[in-house]
Amino acid sequence: MAENMVIPFVDLARQFHSMESQLTQAFLAVGRSGGYIMGERLESFERKVAEFLDVRYVLGVADGSDALFLVLKALEVGPGDEVITATNSFIASAWVIAAAGATPVLVDVCEDFNIDPAKVEAAITPRTKGIIPVHLTGRPAAMDEINAIAVRHSLFVLEDAAQAIGARYRGKRVGGLGTAAGFSLHPLKNLGVYGDGGFITTNDGALDAKLRKLRNHGLRNRDECEMWGFNSRLDTMQAAFAEIKLERLDGWNARCREIAKAYAKGLSAYVQVPVDQAWEECVYHNFVIRTDRRDALVAHLKERGVDTRVHYPIPIHLQESAKSLRYKPGEFLNAERYAKTMISLPIYPELTPAEVGYVVRTVISFF
Repeated sequence: MAENMVIPFVDLARQFHSMESQLTQAFLAVGRSGGYIMGERLESFERKVAEFLDVRYVLGVADGSDALFLVLKALEVGPGDEVITATNSFIASAWVIAAAGATPVLVDVCEDFNIDPAKVEAAITPRTKGIIPVHLTGRPAAMDEINAIAVRHSLFVLEDAAQAIGARYRGKRVGGLGTAAGFSLHPLKNLGVYGDGGFITTNDGALDAKLRKLRNHGLRNRDECEMWGFNSRLDTMQAAFAEIKLERLDGWNARCREIAKAYAKGLSAYVQVPVDQAWEECVYHNFVIRTDRRDALVAHLKERGVDTRVHYPIPIHLQESAKSLRYKPGEFLNAERYAKTMISLPIYPELTPAEVGYVVRTVISFF
């Protein structure tokens, strides 16, 4: 290949430059207001997200991990309880369970990298209290099957939607498909802020009321503490930035889907590419291909200026932190096989058609 381009895996500065004036105005407005914690700007963001996701309640919290953790605490998950989740997620999906005092129970995944409902049902014990399906890469998990299992066994369902804001499952946005959901506003997410951030969604009014106290020290009001709580509030400044970006999210997600379509069309003869099903709309937080020649392909792409990642090279059950769970290599064959064959290609709305074409040609040139 005669051409040579440099394509970073992420380029957050491009997005900032495209809306710098609007973000600067928001910064000045919040800064001049003197209100930096909670307040009307946070409430405005929460209302708009609720409308966007078609859920009744949204509350901003410090980050996506806290979003999951606080729901577990509100649902009174603790010592002696078990919560089932997928083994090939980011570690936060499991550590929040351990942090709540419960035991993470890990299960294998399907071809779409999402939790296998059949494995979920097989893992249920008398100690099981809930399920955390992860909408990995921005693709919704099999929520109909998971919810049916939850109903049969009287379990809660907590969506880990950190990578999937805007994704649809059977026409409905993720975030309103279970008992509650946790979202991340980390800068790398499809809707990202300039630091850490997250929010919780639910349609349960009693759960929402409890969560609003838990995120704010357990306070009923300024002077009365109703319960032992936590300090986990989405900063007003970050909420203002997120509200501006929310207006562009559908367009950004649509662009990521266009890029994903171009990648899939160009590369399907050479590597395994993700396949969209009729009932889902993936927002492609990551575009993951698979090949048995993964490491050599990564090196080839790097030499030619294309940055990549592996999400995730070590499944949770093989992490040192999970030793006490006593899982062994070979227990979750799909997750372990995928961890050795997956590559995430650059995918963000600001990629140009020329850059997308270069990525495709560079992958093909390897084969």
